[in-house]
Amino acid sequence: MIRHLIELVEGAKEKRTRKLVVAAAGDEDALLAVKNAVNHGIIEPILVGNMLNINIISKNIGFDISAYESYHEEDKIQASRKAVELIREGKAEILMKGAVGTGTLMKAVLDKEIGLRKGDTLSHVAVFESPYYHKLLGVTDAAMNVNPDLETKIAIIQNAVEVFHKLGVQIPKVAIVGSVETVNPRMEATMHAATISMMNYRKQITGCVIDGPLAIDNAISKKSAELKNITSDVAGDTDIIMAPNIDGANILYKTLNFLGGAVAGAVIMGAKVPIVLTSRSDSEKSKFLSIALAANIG
Repeated sequence: MIRHLIELVEGAKEKRTRKLVVAAAGDEDALLAVKNAVNHGIIEPILVGNMLNINIISKNIGFDISAYESYHEEDKIQASRKAVELIREGKAEILMKGAVGTGTLMKAVLDKEIGLRKGDTLSHVAVFESPYYHKLLGVTDAAMNVNPDLETKIAIIQNAVEVFHKLGVQIPKVAIVGSVETVNPRMEATMHAATISMMNYRKQITGCVIDGPLAIDNAISKKSAELKNITSDVAGDTDIIMAPNIDGANILYKTLNFLGGAVAGAVIMGAKVPIVLTSRSDSEKSKFLSIALAANIG
């Protein structure tokens, strides 16, 4: 079981080198992360985009790309479609977002004819290492599903659980969090949490232990749960936090990064391959760790 994110790099080194294709690769932070991953022997890149810009950036950061496959596509829509096509043809195993909007890239991923859809739900899974928590912590879904319904929330949990299974956590503990830890019929998120928890208890959802609704303090602090008389196998030892909607997950994601001293790797799950889709504000280290995460689970 991986306990520190740096172990993702070592784990990826033990596997065969993965081919990663970058859509609209003319992005300095993305190319720095790719360079770092290449130097660690994790991936072999394929670069798609405006090769004039890509070559200029690569030269500026000291990244010799002459030996790697590349495709000149000035249009970002066409660059995204070409990157997805290379995945479908089996020429690459990881897709990475470069200097292209998330909507443009995901439109190509979800295209019914050329896309990479595996199931009905794609979701964002971040894996954090925090100095204030005793193990790696997953957060979902901070980027894809705006206000998921019950069925979508189940799929989001299953995507996150798949990541943790591949990281060696056999039965991850999932906390469905919100503003309160009690069921309130006027708060739909608490009703969803209680329903999903009962489905897990009755083995309709397997491979994990789920509890909710929980407030964030109950989820990560056993003492807090005890003070509120909450009996839970998840509280204080959570592996995965699922927020009620994209606002809650995104706020938690960025708070951990910018105020909490944490670092993360993140991927989009639910497609035929892992997708490295990071925020423009994410550090180069986070993007590198996201590549390492994708290489571990792909």
